[in-house]
Amino acid sequence: MTPVSVLCLFFIFLAPLAPAGISLINTGLGRSRSAAHAMLASLCVIAVAAIAYAICGFAWQGVAGGPAHSFRAAGNEWNWIAAEPLFLRGRPMDGSPASLVILLQMLGAGLAALIPLGSGADRWRLGASCASAAVLAGFTYPLFAHWVWGGGWLAQLGVNYGLGHGFLDAGGASCIQTVGGLTALSVALILGPRRAKFVTGGLPAAIPGHDAVVVLFGCFLAWLGWLGLNAAGAILFTGAEPGRVVLVAANTTLCAAAGLLAAVATTSVRFGRPDASLCANGWVGGLVASSAACAFVPPAAALAIGLIAGVLVTITIAYVEMPLSIDDPGGAISVHAAASLWGVLALGIFAQFPDNPSGQWLAQLVGIATLLGFVFPLTYSLNWILNRVASQRVAPEGERQGMDLYELGAGAYPEFVTHNDEFTQL
Repeated sequence: MTPVSVLCLFFIFLAPLAPAGISLINTGLGRSRSAAHAMLASLCVIAVAAIAYAICGFAWQGVAGGPAHSFRAAGNEWNWIAAEPLFLRGRPMDGSPASLVILLQMLGAGLAALIPLGSGADRWRLGASCASAAVLAGFTYPLFAHWVWGGGWLAQLGVNYGLGHGFLDAGGASCIQTVGGLTALSVALILGPRRAKFVTGGLPAAIPGHDAVVVLFGCFLAWLGWLGLNAAGAILFTGAEPGRVVLVAANTTLCAAAGLLAAVATTSVRFGRPDASLCANGWVGGLVASSAACAFVPPAAALAIGLIAGVLVTITIAYVEMPLSIDDPGGAISVHAAASLWGVLALGIFAQFPDNPSGQWLAQLVGIATLLGFVFPLTYSLNWILNRVASQRVAPEGERQGMDLYELGAGAYPEFVTHNDEFTQL
């Protein structure tokens, strides 16, 4: 292995801390009577996603320059899906760039599949979340990732139409975060809100998370994991030299810090004091927004990206809840979809390249349009079909008891009373 491969492998080893942090955040923001279920579901969807990606996901994603299916249109060749063998056959796991991409993308697919658990908290069945994770990691995620990272048609926008360097995403703001966030939106719409969430007149009832300490500790783990994700992605997908990793780490940290402080300021103005859960979402929103542009912008621009992300997350969380009446306990839609879309667009606004190409912002807009106009309808349709085959939502009795008792037979905190009588008050 080359020194660059060893460095990249080190960053990949940091990456699992990102799903660990998101798992804790999702768990802490949910009800205490579903805490063990939330953590077990996190492990299960990561396991399912890794296996599904290894079986067929990489076959659809591939690597840039690898075998792929393409078609010719408007005088240009458009690469639309990879043509690799199933089960990773023929790809030696020897520290080569392709093998490092496979390892990183197994983790990336797992993180993308983990995100919807935040929107489906307290009511999404374990088996249903695993089925959704298999579909996402086995098809939806690798298809879009091929278009961006596997030499697909979005990456070819620069060559075919002169739009900058084509669609760019260093750390997975689009492929991981937006795909996961749009799947979270799909799941929230299909499941519907938790019982007692929207009371008379459609006003949302406050259902606070049960453990703010767990949520805030998850933020620290997520930060370390994002340093690994962004650094490894910058090396593997943008060809960043090892020295540029310092800029990637600095920009990632500055985005998160600015996102947190923006959320602190915004919630202080709105509520008269900071809100711990919203501030945690601002921190993660800054991390999410950093992923696309971390290798291409100066630190001052990273601060601006994080500040806007922190404000955007706190505003969209309120908007998703009211007037849209969408129940998203973990804030996954705002944090992972809204903030990531902003991060993708911010690359086109703030990125600096030595050759100063034109049209980079337009390439980023094409990617955003593809996510909203194709990936969202696709992931919604696939999850709708799964829901028709077997209901994704737990029975009312299960929601009343709590997911821990109903699906696992034991609670996370057996010494304490973990539910009240809100169901009897409907």
